[in-house]
Amino acid sequence: MSLFEMSDRAKKYRADLLEFMDEHIYPAEAVYHEQMRASGDPHFHPPILEELKAEARRRGLWNLFHPHPEWGPGLTNLEYAPLAEIMGRSHIASEACNCNAPDTGNMEVLTLFGSDEHKEKYLKPLLDGTMASAFAMTEPRVASSDATNIELRMERDGDEYVLNGRKWFASNALHRNCKVLIVMGKTDPTAAAHRQQSMMVVPIDAP
Repeated sequence: MSLFEMSDRAKKYRADLLEFMDEHIYPAEAVYHEQMRASGDPHFHPPILEELKAEARRRGLWNLFHPHPEWGPGLTNLEYAPLAEIMGRSHIASEACNCNAPDTGNMEVLTLFGSDEHKEKYLKPLLDGTMASAFAMTEPRVASSDATNIELRMERDGDEYVLNGRKWFASNALHRNCKVLIVMGKTDPTAAAHRQQSMMVVPIDAP
């Protein structure tokens, strides 16, 4: 098999996904736009998305991104890449298959590094598609694609942390089901430049 040849299981998922796109995703785009227009709310969650999510689960096209076989099909990045490309043909397909950013990255972070409490409270509902999450890194005063520039401080106060700073463009934060953010900040400004930063799991209703 050449480096870029698809495995048999990836070919099967590709065929199933293409069928799902043709039979459900593309026809639903007009419905999605009409429901968005009628709501008058740019952050509205159209009911058609929940119908598509149910159909994707029924077809086994759910959590395709997740590399762990306990939570998804366990595809490699090479196997998943063509599926992500196909979903990218429609702006509603990734969410319909629970493969939309930033939830995908956040779910992988929680899988690898989350505590048992994090996994029970956040990872499970994210994997189930009943919760959304956000990622908060970008700040208004600095070039935030370079994490060494991040200014938000994370300071311990007893058994808690106090976060001081400002974020904007926090992807997905206004989703109606968003309940948690992964926040990038600075915990040790005296350390070497690439060891000052940490990421914290922050409930969206934290004071």
